[in-house]
Amino acid sequence: MPDQSTIALILFGGLAVLILLRVPLGFSLAVAGMTAYIVGGDSLLTMAQSYYDSVNSFPLIAVPMFFLAGIVMESGGLSRRLVDVAEAMIGGIRGGLGMVTILASMFFSAISGSGPATTAAVGGVMVPSLLERKYPRGFAGAIVATGGTLGVMIPPSILLILYGVITGVSITGLFMAALLPGLLIGVGLILFVHIMCRIKGVHAEESRFNFANLMVSVRRGILAILAPIIILGGIYSGIFTPTESAVVAAVYGIIVAMFVYKELTPRGLWESVKETMSITGRLGIIWAVSTAYGEVMAMYQIPSMLSEWLMSITRNPYVIWLLICIFLTFMGCIMNSMSQVIIFTPIFAPVVQAVGIDLVHFAIIFVLNAEIGFLTPPLGTNLFVAMDQAKCSLGEISRAVIPFILFLFLMMAVLILLPQISLWLPQTFLSL
Repeated sequence: MPDQSTIALILFGGLAVLILLRVPLGFSLAVAGMTAYIVGGDSLLTMAQSYYDSVNSFPLIAVPMFFLAGIVMESGGLSRRLVDVAEAMIGGIRGGLGMVTILASMFFSAISGSGPATTAAVGGVMVPSLLERKYPRGFAGAIVATGGTLGVMIPPSILLILYGVITGVSITGLFMAALLPGLLIGVGLILFVHIMCRIKGVHAEESRFNFANLMVSVRRGILAILAPIIILGGIYSGIFTPTESAVVAAVYGIIVAMFVYKELTPRGLWESVKETMSITGRLGIIWAVSTAYGEVMAMYQIPSMLSEWLMSITRNPYVIWLLICIFLTFMGCIMNSMSQVIIFTPIFAPVVQAVGIDLVHFAIIFVLNAEIGFLTPPLGTNLFVAMDQAKCSLGEISRAVIPFILFLFLMMAVLILLPQISLWLPQTFLSL
């Protein structure tokens, strides 16, 4: 029977080589995992059973449902009305339109649970206005891309759902834990955009705050505003579970978009369903093979080996935080956020627990690392969405987004040093 180091070399070395050869991640995980099963003398029937068991999970229903809800609300006019409300709230301020972009992203994040979906929905409405107001193209794209990162932090978050399924931590508790950090980062970004606009000499908006205009926007968009209230209110009040809330969000979005706003046609709904199926299919493959991959690691106690190795270097939790964050930031450049959560959560969860770090607190920092990954080339998904919208080069938007990345690192340091920002709500209301 092969030892731990041999299996670890196959799993990590094989995966690294396949990724460098540009083999799709799902197939890379499958080949590395299958090779480890064969070398270890285990039956491939066990691996096949792992594939089936991994996707036969009730909480995972939330993932495609939140995807569908976000796509429907984008194409059905709800996202545009949320942007109108955000714009009416901020007026006559230097950089006001950029600040509105972040605020609108916060609103839409409470519906979609996805970073790229938030970037696409808000950017499609805001980028033309930003360019019309003479915002530099790269800067406009950077604002939209950074605002989109809030889609995976502000609940409901697809990444937190995946993390909760893997670790067994309460998803409702994770949503509560993400609420204050999400609001803190969102408000911080609004102020940061204002500062950046002053530095870049962006002029104050011509429009002024008008309470009557705000009330008109709220009246027109009241059903869009109610969407996040219904979703989050239902979860926190215990009326429905996070999984059920995803179905509620999708059904609510379809009803409002088709029968109230009448901007979603039956053909448009079918296209939304097809897009959701395509995204879910790709994610499902990665999820299934990564589960089998993780089971091989658990079988040979590789997470425990890594935990012991790290703690042989240091038992200082802050040094552990630093090492993990550096690693995840690097991986964010070459791997999408959902893959990071699926692959690395089983590896790092035992490590952080061994040094006394709360799994709920770790989830928030993990997701914030994933947010930064949306902004780092060559794989920064939000960058490519925003770059296409702003019609700028990758170089332009990459340079413009650097200050925003540094700001997010600052927020990460604050959240690491002050864990109660993440833990206060779940500890108070759920006694986690």
